[in-house]
Amino acid sequence: MEIRKTRPEELEEVKEIYAYARRFMAEHGNPNQWKNTNPPVERIKQDIAEEKSYVCVADNEILGVFYFAIEDDPTYVKIYEGEWKSPGRYGVVHRIASAGRAKGVGSFCMNWAFEQFPNIKIDTHRDNVVMQNMLKKNGFSYCGIIHLENGEERLAFQKFGESTSWSEKK
Repeated sequence: MEIRKTRPEELEEVKEIYAYARRFMAEHGNPNQWKNTNPPVERIKQDIAEEKSYVCVADNEILGVFYFAIEDDPTYVKIYEGEWKSPGRYGVVHRIASAGRAKGVGSFCMNWAFEQFPNIKIDTHRDNVVMQNMLKKNGFSYCGIIHLENGEERLAFQKFGESTSWSEKK
């Protein structure tokens, strides 16, 4: 498997992967995180245009998609019932989804993100036990609760490296 930026012409395939992920979440006890419209098509297009959308590919087949950027997420400023494990710059992963055609896609994507910048924050819905287990399996620690811009609660996780030499990495 390899990770690369999503191409604009791959929009329809990416939309299909997100549709599969919504069905998967609903079938596994998490029907409310993305409901039937998340992520919106305009958000996906924006992620691709800003070159922050990535796909996981094997044998020219897209197996997963996710958002990755080294940036401050405004919803991560305040955390409740806990704290972030490491201060400073961090990368964020959002909207991660697998096409369901291969095992280990989520782990591969999260490990790739950590290789790009070894301080990663991510959040997920309380009912998304599958994602929570994948994060814990890959060394992420539960940090507390954050609230999205619409007020919805999410469980926050972080994984960070011990080195300080990466703090200036771009």
